[in-house]
Amino acid sequence: MILEMVRANGAVSLRELARVVQTSEVTVRRDVRALEAEGLLDRRHGGAVLPGGFTRESGFPQRAMAATAEKAAIAELAAGLVRDGEAVVVGAGTTTQELARRLARVPGLTVVTNSLLVAQALAHANRVEVVMTGGTLRGSNYALVGSGAEQSLHGLRVSRAFISGAGLTAERGLSTSNMLAASVDRALVRAAAEVVVLADHTKLGTDTMFQTVPTEMIAHLVTDQPPPECDKAGTQLEMLADSGMRISVAGQAPAVGGKPGGLPPGAGGAGEGPAGRRELPLPGPRVAPHPRSAAARLR
Repeated sequence: MILEMVRANGAVSLRELARVVQTSEVTVRRDVRALEAEGLLDRRHGGAVLPGGFTRESGFPQRAMAATAEKAAIAELAAGLVRDGEAVVVGAGTTTQELARRLARVPGLTVVTNSLLVAQALAHANRVEVVMTGGTLRGSNYALVGSGAEQSLHGLRVSRAFISGAGLTAERGLSTSNMLAASVDRALVRAAAEVVVLADHTKLGTDTMFQTVPTEMIAHLVTDQPPPECDKAGTQLEMLADSGMRISVAGQAPAVGGKPGGLPPGAGGAGEGPAGRRELPLPGPRVAPHPRSAAARLR
């Protein structure tokens, strides 16, 4: 039954598996480990996906329930990058939807989007102007795609593009599993002076079929702190940092002693940045702790 659910959806959370098979998450986790050992699926933090380097896109309900706290923290941190009166583009996705909810408080903002969910989140923000692309509705993620969406972005220029995707690796950059979605995301990126990717740690190290943005075009990554057991995510974070990408890591822990991320004063030997981040030197000799050990902004 576990295999059937993963094959049908591409990715399934442990919570959902436990609910369907009517057992505990501990039991499901043990079964998932056994199936991974046989090469039948791959484990991800909090769930299971199809085996191999390329993953299928999961349904919107599954994406919406995955890493919800991490997405909220990422969105809060990314919203701090936006200034009054700015013009930005915001792509489709559950993390960008969280960002849109926070952008509603930025006065004089103009948001261009192909996402119905982003537009809905900003519908009652009196001081925010929302511009929607044309295109054909893709129901699986409530986004407008196709030539109509791409043509409506032609000639547009904004300060930043905030986009998400299904996977992010240092080798290939941001990718997604749908060709039409990838094409529109590329059009959104071409309209922006700077590209900001929002991706929680479950996306790090995941590669999917269609490249959206190569690594060298991503100016800034906003992510969360990978748990200690996610070696692949932590390794990818270091590799992305070594590529010269600016990385902001949203901290989950409350501040202790005035230091974000629960670090005592003086820890780490690096200066503090805005709330929830620390400034770490990069690249060169590593004097900073591993990204998994602290909420950090790598630069």
